[in-house]
Amino acid sequence: MSASTTPPEASYTAMDRDVEAIGAHCEFAYCHQLDFLPFRCESCRHTFCLDHRSETAHKCPRAGEWAKNRRLNSIGKSSISGTSQGKPNLINATQCGETTCKTFVNTSQNLGVHCPQCNRTYCLKHRMREDHDCKNLTPLGARPIEIAMQSNKEKLRVGFGRLKTWGKERQEALTPKPSPSSKSAQIAALNTLKKNAKGDDKLVPEKRVYLHVEAEAASTTAKLPKADLFFSADWSVGRMLDEAAKRLQVANMNNRVETEEQRLRVYHVEGGRLLEFGEKLGVCLANGNTVVLLRGVGPKEDGK
Repeated sequence: MSASTTPPEASYTAMDRDVEAIGAHCEFAYCHQLDFLPFRCESCRHTFCLDHRSETAHKCPRAGEWAKNRRLNSIGKSSISGTSQGKPNLINATQCGETTCKTFVNTSQNLGVHCPQCNRTYCLKHRMREDHDCKNLTPLGARPIEIAMQSNKEKLRVGFGRLKTWGKERQEALTPKPSPSSKSAQIAALNTLKKNAKGDDKLVPEKRVYLHVEAEAASTTAKLPKADLFFSADWSVGRMLDEAAKRLQVANMNNRVETEEQRLRVYHVEGGRLLEFGEKLGVCLANGNTVVLLRGVGPKEDGK
């Protein structure tokens, strides 16, 4: 029996190439490590090892280009989940600010339009102010400047209405009823006021103006709601206000505020008006008059 010339079947695959021909060397400077499973950077098109595969690790000169191209190529295309549901990509989407509208905005198909007045985002159909009833909506977040200004004007108007009503009632309550003894009663009341009034003792009696001073509870807070005080006839209303607020322990921030909402003012009950800060007490007030400290009533408007 002759010997067979057929070689036995091999149990392994012979490697007919150099071992370095498998894989690739890292192209990062000072590395050049041989990696059998190298990574290719889609931005700069170079090959790197495991340690330098990220754009940050190998300081990619074209960092972000792959992501940018992918984003540009995806514009106008729906995501797989969106396509299956028949809806746009809703990852960052929000519904139109018009409550009756079901359209989604901030998507690749509908970017939406932001309204600076009401601070909401709308679809193209409801982007105009009249289409989403903007004037009747309360703005979200920070209110626009012009709406805040309108709000301040409304507060002043309401404050003046309240002041005029309150002042009229207060004036009627202080008006003495005619009687045979009214003159003597007024003299007696004035003498009592001068006896009980407090003030700067250094003021000469001839220059003193004796007043009933109150802090109206609805517009300001005071430790002492009212007191009988005297001031110099040469003082201005502003100086008298500072002294009265100090004695009634009313917070006076007139030199630090810019709006009428926090400013203190002096209301002359008998005269039925707000006093200007520069007026002299000896001219606008008389002994026995009543003045009230009010906050947030603002200057009297012309023609009112």
